[in-house]
Amino acid sequence: MRCPSCTSLDTQVKDSRPTEDSAVIRRRRVCLACNFRFTTFERVQLRELVVIKRNGRRAPFDRDKLMRSVQISLRKRAVEPERIEQMVSKIVRELESLGENEVSSETIGETIMEHLRELDDVAYVRFASVYRNFREAKDFTAVVDELSGEEEGARPSTTVRK
Repeated sequence: MRCPSCTSLDTQVKDSRPTEDSAVIRRRRVCLACNFRFTTFERVQLRELVVIKRNGRRAPFDRDKLMRSVQISLRKRAVEPERIEQMVSKIVRELESLGENEVSSETIGETIMEHLRELDDVAYVRFASVYRNFREAKDFTAVVDELSGEEEGARPSTTVRK
């Protein structure tokens, strides 16, 4: 592992421990050249994913980019970081388990939206506004109405008959 301070490749693992959900191993490292200490995280990767963008260009899948976009949509929302990490891990596992090495950006976007819908309605609308490129207020209204319709269908009726 390259040292982020001096770029030396001569580093050593000082401590390894799993995270709470045991999906990631946290490693404390020290650079033998400059004595700089840093942390790395190791997680299972089932396959190398390639994202097919809307314009046809191909790019390597970047879990950190997915995490950043989810965090942006959840900014100032009362969602614990552990739940966000679990959701992102679940999304990545779903994408990897599709059985394909190439996945479209549309598939990734729709998968993220499904999970955000379950986690937080406001984050879902925020993400949808960017992903679906909302241009007018009626675009927001349509998504909010869709969410409201789902909630009403799931709730028992509170009307009283006389």
